[in-house]
Amino acid sequence: VYATARRVESIADLEAKGCKTLALDVCDEASMQAAVDHVVAAEGAVGALVNKAGYSQSGALETLDMADVRRQFETNVFGLLRMSQLCLPSMRDQGWGRIVNISSMGANFVFPGGGIYHATKYAVDAMSDALRFEVKEFGVDVVIIQPGLIVTEFGETAATSTPSSDDGPYAKVNAHGAKMKAEAYKGPMAKLGAGPDAVAKVVEKAITTGNPHIRYRVTPSAKLLLAMRRLMTAGMWDAAMKSQYPQPGKT
Repeated sequence: VYATARRVESIADLEAKGCKTLALDVCDEASMQAAVDHVVAAEGAVGALVNKAGYSQSGALETLDMADVRRQFETNVFGLLRMSQLCLPSMRDQGWGRIVNISSMGANFVFPGGGIYHATKYAVDAMSDALRFEVKEFGVDVVIIQPGLIVTEFGETAATSTPSSDDGPYAKVNAHGAKMKAEAYKGPMAKLGAGPDAVAKVVEKAITTGNPHIRYRVTPSAKLLLAMRRLMTAGMWDAAMKSQYPQPGKT
């Protein structure tokens, strides 16, 4: 198992557990190419690729800096696609492989202030569905994992990425969205979530099982919210969001 991170020292503990560690930045072409070349040279091919780099850029769409939007897509979408492109040739040559893409329950619905993050996850699911068809006959499976609330620092990171302002037409919705994200991962909603190990176990299953599911949903929060969304029209979902978020422009 090769574990990667932008700052390889941050995953030094995994090396003690038997992983080989590599530096990898999914926003840097040379870094991605070097990491894949290293594994192919050492192992002959990449057997399984787990694309999990991602973060949440939050905020009302009009308030977002386009450089931040592009960085969000570079990390969550373009890096995932490029890593898949780099790993597929060796997988096809050996006649088997598996690509596991970490998406989100947010690939199925949108929260106010989360348009860009949710858009990246919609994109991950769309690309994964297309790729699954394209590479199946080469012996390569593509699996999507959609976690719900995973109790990490994700919520705090998302909250700090939200544009902050004491005034302006979106100040209240941005502030409220940041507060809800920070609290969701530590408040009562966290009881419907799980720790990172829950996702790791599903990743292991997706890699090792003979006939993997197309999608795996992880945590009660994902299953509950997805079931609710399937039962609601777009208008009903909007009404539900109005009950939870302040509406910009409404006093």
